[in-house]
Amino acid sequence: MSSLGQQLAPHLTLLRRFARALTGDQAQGDAYVRLTLESIVDTPDAFPSDVEPRTGLYRSFLKIWARADTGPVDGPDDTDSSEAIANARLAMIDKVSRQALLLSEVEGFTQAEIGYLLDRSVAEIDVLIGEAKQDIEAQLKTDVLIIEDEPIIAMDIESIVRDLGHDVSGIAVTRDEAVAQAGEHRPGLVLADIQLADDSSGIDAVQDILAKIDVPVIFITAFPERLLTGERPEPAFLITKPFQHSTVKTAIAQALFFNRATVPA
Repeated sequence: MSSLGQQLAPHLTLLRRFARALTGDQAQGDAYVRLTLESIVDTPDAFPSDVEPRTGLYRSFLKIWARADTGPVDGPDDTDSSEAIANARLAMIDKVSRQALLLSEVEGFTQAEIGYLLDRSVAEIDVLIGEAKQDIEAQLKTDVLIIEDEPIIAMDIESIVRDLGHDVSGIAVTRDEAVAQAGEHRPGLVLADIQLADDSSGIDAVQDILAKIDVPVIFITAFPERLLTGERPEPAFLITKPFQHSTVKTAIAQALFFNRATVPA
């Protein structure tokens, strides 16, 4: 029989993704994951044994988050930080609703599993997810730059963006096009693939754009391992191809959720 650590290891990358989406910050998210793992190591007998390892891991994480989310964990005290931006929005949006939404649309848990994770009934989870979608989307509207070289995928993403009430400022298929379009019409959000038409890099395109403007970025890629290396700053928002429309919609809402420019006064 494999050890608990071996059972949990395959799920840590996804938990880190969830933690970053929940906090809006890589360092903050990883800090909560670290606290979770330390808690499991200190009290292994308390780890849920009646559910799948991934479900138990998220349950343990959410308990840590519920106890510690009154302030930053090992992070900077900066009024411009993602944590401060999140706090401004959290005054308007119920945090449990947002957790339910992420667990459903991004992490793929069933509503029954979410009920277990959040100690709520399935009926309550339905209401929480609906409230989160309405509350978050009501705050957010912006222009979106799409960096994608596959026409069908680009059209699909554009449809998702417009369905959410946003406008598309441009669709770029190369690094140079992306940088030029961002300079001509400043976007409020960038959706970027990694591998582009002329073999240029969406990562490089985003770095060029971020050198000039501060804008949230979501990577949509078939190669997530190129970004989730643990060796450099990683994106808070990463979607793996093939993707579900609901996953893209949730990621867009969360990315804009932590965008300073769209925080209500």
